[in-house]
Amino acid sequence: MKPEREWVETAKKNAALEAAKHVRDGFVIGLGSGSTAAYAIEEIGRKIKKEKLRVLGVPTSYQAFQLAVENDIPLTTLEEHPELDLAIDGADQIDEKLNLIKGIGGALAREKIVASASKCFIIVADEKKKVKTLGENSQPLPIEILPFAKTLVEKRIEKIGGKPCLRTGTGKVGPVITDNGNIILDVDFGLIQDPVKLEVDVKSITGVVETGLFVRMADIIYLGKPSGVARLPTAK
Repeated sequence: MKPEREWVETAKKNAALEAAKHVRDGFVIGLGSGSTAAYAIEEIGRKIKKEKLRVLGVPTSYQAFQLAVENDIPLTTLEEHPELDLAIDGADQIDEKLNLIKGIGGALAREKIVASASKCFIIVADEKKKVKTLGENSQPLPIEILPFAKTLVEKRIEKIGGKPCLRTGTGKVGPVITDNGNIILDVDFGLIQDPVKLEVDVKSITGVVETGLFVRMADIIYLGKPSGVARLPTAK
């Protein structure tokens, strides 16, 4: 039996490879961030070389940008292509209604913008990311905020039942800074029974840039298993 870490990596790769099969010649693709999306980026680069595809990518983070460059994926911007054919990204949790928590990698705002600009938004993850209710296993909700509004936002979040914690860096002193120059609060809301309402409540707080709740956004979800991939039926 494979060790758990090896098992999870195999599952993530299986899901990413399945998602990459949706790539077609001439597509403009949103390139997600994180370890599972990284497998998809590598596979897209391989398909470009092997199948001579003409594909452009829009990266959601500096990490995705670097990986795309390393895999010889030509890049573009939303300014040049405001409508994308496809976006492939990972998720930190997926509930029974296929709502998502994303943002542990810190790129939630750009990921949501790219997902919103895409005709088809594909999520890739290992099967352990599937839960009954978002917030299980002490999963925090990442919220990107303006640094100037930190104290105000923290107090408002506490009023609606959240326990905010400023995300700090490893190997450096101080908070994690997003690609947008903002900071992130990781908020414990417990079990999120109504993600639609919570999204509205949090987004109404002045100083909040974006939340890691992706409600009813996924068009296709692939859950990787050690021996294959399961495609979850979405409501869209």
